[in-house]
Amino acid sequence: MSPLKLLPPKPLPRSFTFLLVPDFSLMPFTAAIEPLRVANRMEGQAHYSWRTASADGQSVRASNGTLVQVDTALADAPPGDALIVCAGLRAADQKRAPIRAALRHHARRGVMIGSVCTGSVLLADAGLLDGHRCTVHWEEIESLAENYPALTVTRSLFEIDRDRFTCSGGTAPLDLMLHFIAADFGKELGARVADQMLHHSARQSSEPQRLALSERTGARHPKLLDVIASMEAHLETPLPLAELAARAHLSPRQMERLFARELATRPSRYYRDLRLHRARQMVRHTGMSMMQIAVATGFASAPHFARAYGELHGVVPSRDREG
Repeated sequence: MSPLKLLPPKPLPRSFTFLLVPDFSLMPFTAAIEPLRVANRMEGQAHYSWRTASADGQSVRASNGTLVQVDTALADAPPGDALIVCAGLRAADQKRAPIRAALRHHARRGVMIGSVCTGSVLLADAGLLDGHRCTVHWEEIESLAENYPALTVTRSLFEIDRDRFTCSGGTAPLDLMLHFIAADFGKELGARVADQMLHHSARQSSEPQRLALSERTGARHPKLLDVIASMEAHLETPLPLAELAARAHLSPRQMERLFARELATRPSRYYRDLRLHRARQMVRHTGMSMMQIAVATGFASAPHFARAYGELHGVVPSRDREG
């Protein structure tokens, strides 16, 4: 019997096409390209290449107002090794048939398909994340999971699952590309690129996107942090304040004092504001009705929800969505 022949692993991507959509976030885009440029410089060879594309071949304005001239229209882009969708604010507004068709066309040609920041929304819309683990910027995790319940959405920094890769926003694409570079040319080159970019160490894919709760809130008392963690885990069905205190082994009065001393607010107000910030993400980034959003954030009625929303955000939810 002849020995079993194993198929060689699929080569890692060397040529990249970056699809820019209106209001894309500039930082994740540049954080993905710059490690490739630095790797080429350090090796003295053009190991990596890239081009930019838009849906129609016209310039695209980033969310910070920068206008970027692209190289080609997406439909005319030659098949590279990987296509990366770069999105940002209101990614759902870019869900259009031509983009959907072009993404599927590249996928059928064996191109690795990826995204940074909120580009996962467009990949999900095209059905290209079905059966794959994926992630997205932390602000959109719940919205992506709500809109596409069949997806396996994680909170990881980035996910690589066979011929799909998705990455959160900010500087996380730098870590993704360092992963590709190290896997392709060895950890030494990956470390040299990171050092050149003043990036002290490449983060692993499974690392959390968000800062630790103490850094995000400014709270330091461990029992107060326990209360806030319970609040964040129960936004749809809010827990009674007495139960929140009991879970942290506090009395209600002790909990009140901790919130007043460290956060200058009351537990009830802090909890309500958490739910309303979550509601604003859903208003702006999902197609859910206002009643559905109200229920998903623990409000018993749409009028009560609208009043609380307007008090905190200065605009009623329906007007916020229009804007």
